[in-house]
Amino acid sequence: MELIQAWLSRASGLVWGVPMIVLLLGSGIYLTILLRGLQFRELRHSLWLALVKRKEEGAQGDISHFAALMTALAATVGVGNIAGVATAIAAGGPGALFWMWITGLFGMATKYAEAVLGVKYRVVDARGNMAGGPMYYLSRGVGGRFGRALGWAFALFASIAAFGIGDMVQSNSVADALRSSFGVPPVVTGIVIALAAGAVILGGIRSIGRVTEFFVPMMIGFYMLGGLVVLAINWRGLDDIALFVFRDAFRPSAPVGAFLGASVMAGKRWGFARGIFSNESGLGTGGIAAAAAQTRLPASQALVSMTQTFIDTIVVCSITGFVIIATGSWMQADPTTGVALTGAPLTATAFSTGLPGSWGHAIVSLGLTFFAFSTVLGWAYYGERAIEYILGVRAILPYRVLYVVAAFIGCYALQLEHSAGLQAVWGFSDIMNGAMAIPNLIGVLLLSGVVARETREYRAQRRAPQP
Repeated sequence: MELIQAWLSRASGLVWGVPMIVLLLGSGIYLTILLRGLQFRELRHSLWLALVKRKEEGAQGDISHFAALMTALAATVGVGNIAGVATAIAAGGPGALFWMWITGLFGMATKYAEAVLGVKYRVVDARGNMAGGPMYYLSRGVGGRFGRALGWAFALFASIAAFGIGDMVQSNSVADALRSSFGVPPVVTGIVIALAAGAVILGGIRSIGRVTEFFVPMMIGFYMLGGLVVLAINWRGLDDIALFVFRDAFRPSAPVGAFLGASVMAGKRWGFARGIFSNESGLGTGGIAAAAAQTRLPASQALVSMTQTFIDTIVVCSITGFVIIATGSWMQADPTTGVALTGAPLTATAFSTGLPGSWGHAIVSLGLTFFAFSTVLGWAYYGERAIEYILGVRAILPYRVLYVVAAFIGCYALQLEHSAGLQAVWGFSDIMNGAMAIPNLIGVLLLSGVVARETREYRAQRRAPQP
């Protein structure tokens, strides 16, 4: 098992190395130029569509604009927003948060393009539901043997990755958080998660959409409220935080406290890697959720979809980063080991430092629980759309059942003496997760002209006088 883990670790390092980060970020920059900074010019309008208008009456699709956005947010607002931000700051310094913002701002253009193509090339499946995403715009948009091969490869990678990154790893994180904070046995957590997830997932996208419409805003609001209270209590240094982040991005902090210092390259590497991991821009998942939305024009839903990246990275990740920096926790070490804090323990320490009593630790534990459970729901939909593309609608129900069982297994693994198996699942699914980006970005770049054309048509319709 150790040999397998070592191999998976090396393979993951190759998949998520500098070339992948350059490809993901470079695609976002190219699309930003092609679309003339659409994510900046249309942000206000896109937020209005997403959060105020919320739906298009009478349009073809399964769920509303808002429900599609919440389903996508359910999958992306997860462990990365709590543990990922902390890891980036611990390894790359506060300046890593700036580079996370960069991935978010350029990633909005990529997410927009994925959603345009997801809606443009979606189909109605044998059950009358919308099916779309990279596998469809690769096979139908790029076309030919090459496009079909890329679509099949993406679907295979996504259907496997969903079990790991989107399911077992998430449920394991919930079980670990609840056991550490409240003493809940992992088996009990596993049973509850399996029953709750099964009740939602087995009902399909309409059921997932109804739950995420209520659950996701609540969980994000709960976590942000806790973070804002911490920042309000530590208001004296608040003015300097943003300036500190900008300065540290180009002139890293010297070693202080438990922090060993970081280089500019370290800040960039960790900021880019954790930012992309958090918002998933470039992985293609945004196009799957967007395809289910009730919309007449692809660009309309795409504007809504790109707010997912904005909310995930620019808003939620910033709250976590600001709390860690404002409380000075990024310079602290674990009192028992003397090792610098990182990951979820660093975020928990920051909230505990900023809030009285045990409130801070409880907020992080519950936030981690909510975020991870929502990721289980969102990725369930991604996985079933992928397996449907490969095997047809008959495979959806067995896939859902296996997905629910896997959620229980992820929790139960905590009770085993050795968790090497789960670590191997994490490593393998991480490779599949990164592998999704390769065929997806090939499709997005080849079809970027279609994205630009759909954008021009949407702008022309908005300017046209309404009857």
